[in-house]
Amino acid sequence: MDKKVNEYIAKQKSPQREICERLRKTFLNNFSELKEEMKLGVPYYGNKFYILALKDHVNFGFEIKNFSTEEIKQFEGGGKTVKVLEIKNENEINENKIVEILKKVLN
Repeated sequence: MDKKVNEYIAKQKSPQREICERLRKTFLNNFSELKEEMKLGVPYYGNKFYILALKDHVNFGFEIKNFSTEEIKQFEGGGKTVKVLEIKNENEINENKIVEILKKVLN
């Protein structure tokens, strides 16, 4: 675990801190080979996805190059190469869905 990522998550208010902690745990428990680092001021993983704590939610952002047009429609964001899941509380985290997304992102 990266020290700077620890610091980033620790300084977040609730519930963003808990959301970031749970996402991070899901990432690292399922993909232990991932490189975790701070990039552009946010926790980044394998240069393919990130978490960003905002005022009232956390964005889980990821590359979409391995997704179909139909799959991409279920995500938010106007980017051409990156989309996000906006997570407002821990109850919205579907770990199975996150893992499935990451399997596509990391291929």
